Amino acid sequence: MADQDNIIEVTDETFESDVIRQSEDRLVVVDFWAPWCGPCRVLGPVLEKLAADPNLDFILAKVNVDDNPHVSMRYQVQGIPAVKAFISGKVEDEFVGTLPEARVRQFIEKLLPDEADLAFREANSLLATRHWVKAEDAFRDILLAHPQHDGARLGLARTLIAQGLGCEAEELLQGNWPGPAMVPANRLIPLARFLCRTAEVEDDTDFAPIEAQFRQAGRLLQRHNIEAGLDGLLDVLRQDKRYRNGEPKEVMLGIFELLGDQDPLTENYRRELASVLF
Repeated sequence: MADQDNIIEVTDETFESDVIRQSEDRLVVVDFWAPWCGPCRVLGPVLEKLAADPNLDFILAKVNVDDNPHVSMRYQVQGIPAVKAFISGKVEDEFVGTLPEARVRQFIEKLLPDEADLAFREANSLLATRHWVKAEDAFRDILLAHPQHDGARLGLARTLIAQGLGCEAEELLQGNWPGPAMVPANRLIPLARFLCRTAEVEDDTDFAPIEAQFRQAGRLLQRHNIEAGLDGLLDVLRQDKRYRNGEPKEVMLGIFELLGDQDPLTENYRRELASVLF
């Protein structure tokens, strides 16, 4: 095998970290092969040659199927060589057998990110590190060039919600969402609507105590005091699980969607929410 940083041997134990996680940021092409396979010895050097091309930015991950049966079974490898291209943790395209170098190059080139994809990845990185204002600017730049970019629209809505700008976020989230974007968009709408309504009225004197407490939780969220806001929402639910037809619960689910499943606040308050409701 060629001695290059972007050509790696992968095992059952390292597949998750070397392929799945790395494919979140970069195209990973997996070559399932075996030493006794003649066609594998033909295709392997072609893939390694292309991996050495500076114009093709991808990781070549080689899996010996004899030594790593679990990952081979997981991805239903029945004939080799089998090539599977991973993007964002999933198989985006694949082929079995040998192909001419030109065809393999075409296979890889069509999967490489274009300028919009790279800009979107950068914006998502800013979003993940909670650089809200920079992420907002990045998503707006993408939408100027690509108004129908649903990922950028959803990302922009997230940044606006994180900054307490619920009204603009709610407007962005309205309408139909395709495929995988539909679920997060629908989860964020109640949170955006709540923040928008909270911003419109600051005087709580005309509201019942439970409604005033509900709105105070919204103001805490607008000030980025998320933990205190979540505590306030839980207090409302402890008084009335069905308050406003369950809106406090939906708002909390929107916060979990904004923070992500791995955030400690999401993990802790999801348990708290379950204990209050059930």
